Amino acid sequence: MRFINNPSHDLTYDDVFMVPSYSALSSRMDVDLTAFDKTGTTIPLVVANMTAISGRRMAETVARRGGIAVIPQDIPLEIVADVISWVKSRHIIFDTPVTLNPNETVADAIDLITKRSHGALIVVEDDVPVGIITEADCENVDRFTQLNKIMSKDLVSLKDDVTPKEAFEFLTDKRRRLAPVINKSGKLVGIITRTGALRATMYQPSLDANGKLRVAAAVGINGDVEKKAKALIAAGADVLVVDTAHGHQKKMVDALKTIRALSPVIPIVAGNVVTAAGTKELIEAGADIVKVGVGPGAMCTTRMQTGVGRPQFSAVLECAIEAKKHGKTIWADGGVRHPRDVALALAAGASQVMIGSWFAGTYESPSDLRKDSDGRLYKESFGMASARAVAARTASEDAFDRARKSLFEEGISTSRMYINPARPGVEDLIDEIIAGLRSSCTYSGAKNLIEFNEKAVIGIQSAAGYAEGRPLFTSWKN
Repeated sequence: MRFINNPSHDLTYDDVFMVPSYSALSSRMDVDLTAFDKTGTTIPLVVANMTAISGRRMAETVARRGGIAVIPQDIPLEIVADVISWVKSRHIIFDTPVTLNPNETVADAIDLITKRSHGALIVVEDDVPVGIITEADCENVDRFTQLNKIMSKDLVSLKDDVTPKEAFEFLTDKRRRLAPVINKSGKLVGIITRTGALRATMYQPSLDANGKLRVAAAVGINGDVEKKAKALIAAGADVLVVDTAHGHQKKMVDALKTIRALSPVIPIVAGNVVTAAGTKELIEAGADIVKVGVGPGAMCTTRMQTGVGRPQFSAVLECAIEAKKHGKTIWADGGVRHPRDVALALAAGASQVMIGSWFAGTYESPSDLRKDSDGRLYKESFGMASARAVAARTASEDAFDRARKSLFEEGISTSRMYINPARPGVEDLIDEIIAGLRSSCTYSGAKNLIEFNEKAVIGIQSAAGYAEGRPLFTSWKN
């Protein structure tokens, strides 16, 4: 990456733009977006380890499209192990359906139907699909009505050996938006939509050596780090993220050395830092990947409370250059609000971009779906240093210690993240981001992410320059 005008100060993503260069690429689909950090992802997107964002549904869905989600450190180890096992048991093409039996009620269906963005659930008897319920079926119906009274019994199913293209053509021919997928015994295997079938031809899932979906897990630097790390590795985590807000400290270095002594065969990520010195320190302590970013997150108040942090583009650029000297890589963590920001982080040298709050307002995030007074759907999100997160993280401590720690919270405890009707699912947002990134690579003449970092030409702009590039009547995000 090179600048066309030399910076005199640190830069955010809004401060910079990319200049088009000569390109020999004939199609943006020719770009290989596989990350170059040995995590096995086929698109450079990581779901941040935030309790309100990264859960089993998110992890399954994102891995199926080539990314990876990090399960947060606040969750009990036995539950994390269960989540990892569950994600790895999911089908790599077909979505996991929400199921109920015919005798359950509309109230049950209403509670579960929003757990998937396709807005349907399958009614089963002995694991055999017998009907489909949609949101429309539940409207103006008594909540105690049994599902066998309102379900659609005109069932069209697909066999589990169907190819994505065949599934799309079948659903189009039958004029169906989705259909259950069954095995030779007629048992339910999954569900596929027309859009899902298309996506399966455009993305490669993120798979481990056994052909199972990948998932990462986080561990903190307090308590018995060795025990926790061993448990997560034994549970099958594909990446271990050693996480704390201030990564350039002795406790992080000690934690990394402890984990490295276990001789893990999976990548170890550590952070967060914003300087070359911090990056070097964590790499020397045993990190394969360094997580970069202090204060740019939408839920983070660190900079306003402490004055500590750094504009994210400059932080990513400096840390990526240092990591490359040691044959290592960095993840850009926080501050992305538009597809352009993802592209700019990768142009600056990141191997992956972590996304948090942007994904909170999707059907796949763990929070319950709520409705405001105007009928708009939203989910609640919160920062991982907020009162809400601290309360969960210190639940096992005594009341006195919890009360002391509650005096020093940073971050927003609750925020409404509205569902964008045009892009209600995380896959819709991934489509938007990846389409933009592929185009960015073609504008730079780069056929992969390493070339993208090498060939990107970056300029510095004024606030007026940034405003000029914004669409006048639409926005990327709701």
